[in-house]
Amino acid sequence: MAVAVTAALVLSACGNGDEKTDPKPSSKPADSAAAAFPVTVDHKYGSTTIDAEPKKIVTLGLSDQDAVLALGLKPVGSVDWFKEKPYGKWPWAEDKWGSTPPQIVGERDEYNVEKIAALKPDLIVAQYSGMKKEQYDTLSKIAKVVAQPKGAEDYQASWQVMTRQIGKALGKGPETEKLITDVDARFKAVRDKHPEWKGKTVAVGEPYEPGKFSAFSPKDPKLIFLSEMGFTTSEAYRKALGKDNIADLSFERLDVMEADRTVWLGTAETEAAMKGDPLYKKTKVNQEKRDLFLPYDSPDIGAALSFNTVLSIPYAIDQVVPKLEAVK
Repeated sequence: MAVAVTAALVLSACGNGDEKTDPKPSSKPADSAAAAFPVTVDHKYGSTTIDAEPKKIVTLGLSDQDAVLALGLKPVGSVDWFKEKPYGKWPWAEDKWGSTPPQIVGERDEYNVEKIAALKPDLIVAQYSGMKKEQYDTLSKIAKVVAQPKGAEDYQASWQVMTRQIGKALGKGPETEKLITDVDARFKAVRDKHPEWKGKTVAVGEPYEPGKFSAFSPKDPKLIFLSEMGFTTSEAYRKALGKDNIADLSFERLDVMEADRTVWLGTAETEAAMKGDPLYKKTKVNQEKRDLFLPYDSPDIGAALSFNTVLSIPYAIDQVVPKLEAVK
């Protein structure tokens, strides 16, 4: 699906070297983390017991690196997603990476096993991913692997669940809960300021070629972000998406996108094309100016919504709330 990544950008991420290269447990935080082991993390393909504090981590989920970075470590390897300098570009993670980017070990769900093995990781994390059982079995011969959270479709687990999975695997439970609590407080502040948003419907899509667009699942990170501000999705929208993370539709189905607020992600070019389209001009959301166009980059709003991590959410809130406030 063409969308998938400009899309998927859609989707709406990335990983090197552990910040702590000195293996000597000289600090109290390190001692505390080491004391947390062994830990057992349940996931889609069973459970994984990690016996000692991981030192070299490879992240294979599209946005997994953010939680690792937020917990003070740098993955030695990660997958590519957005392509445009992904490991120094995003404002919410730039300082965390510094001058030590990760080794690229694949693109999205296509992993280069040889490159991963060459890094000699002691932990492989794949939360926001579509890792298959065969891939899990192969990678488990290289290192401990924590696959996607169980009980959720691929790419549809909440950021809280994925962050906790990563934090547990790293032996950093208390630090992880502090990160989550701080982000939850940011969302609560938005809800308290805008009680009128509670129960308002929202739809999020992306035009990807003339006459076609993608709509994102209510469990997609972008919709989860908006739901934590009080918004919800309509029954018609949920029905149209079903269990799919993305639905590719023609402009004849723009009715799916009718909502109190309709958010479109893309570029200046796709925005101009959409606003000029005869079918789109007929939609109520356009005629009543309840639509909102957000760029994927410059500023990196769409990317931040697609990541929806403990690092990107504060940035996204700062960028998106004023734009939502401007839509009456």
